[in-house]
Amino acid sequence: MTRTTLIIARHGNTFESGEPPRRVGCRTDLPLTAKGEDQARAIGHYIATNAYTPDVVFTSTLQRTMRTGALALETAQVNTPSSTLSFLNEIDYGPDENQTEDHVIARLGEAALQDWEKNGVMPADWSPRPATIIDGWTTFATDMIHTRPGQCVMVVTSNGIARFAQHLCPDPDSLARAHGLKMATGALSIFVHDGEQWTLEGWNIRP
Repeated sequence: MTRTTLIIARHGNTFESGEPPRRVGCRTDLPLTAKGEDQARAIGHYIATNAYTPDVVFTSTLQRTMRTGALALETAQVNTPSSTLSFLNEIDYGPDENQTEDHVIARLGEAALQDWEKNGVMPADWSPRPATIIDGWTTFATDMIHTRPGQCVMVVTSNGIARFAQHLCPDPDSLARAHGLKMATGALSIFVHDGEQWTLEGWNIRP
């Protein structure tokens, strides 16, 4: 059996403790905080101690993901190529970009926001649409199976993109009910392809 591994990591914190969090999407390129850098190093420690050695790393074009990937590899003492893919960029929150949660709730309503958080139902003026994100994951994973069989690939992205990766597996709705959709900052999820299908081995693992 050819075991191909996909590790999906979410970047570390970009807000200081006590700072009101905002909807930071693809148009807001924030650096990691000191805590965020520690979270990135924790990812590296996790992959090293659990014998996950990435053969290649892909990040979004945003500095928070590139820095997370670099620190994780440095901590794991892995010298592997890293490159960027635009499909891993966080979503565009439209009029809610870089706005506080109070602002977003006032505009969309609590029910609509909860529908996004729990069910992945995206508000109309956010983009790209879920089908496009899912297609991105499917295309990436299919290419990975054909060009990197038996390898370990790590990607670093953001929560709005990572939450749709469960659609690689045969029953994503059941996975969402069991594990939720959200990945915390500095968390990772692990998928394995056995030659036939993808299986989720761990979701929202917090090192």
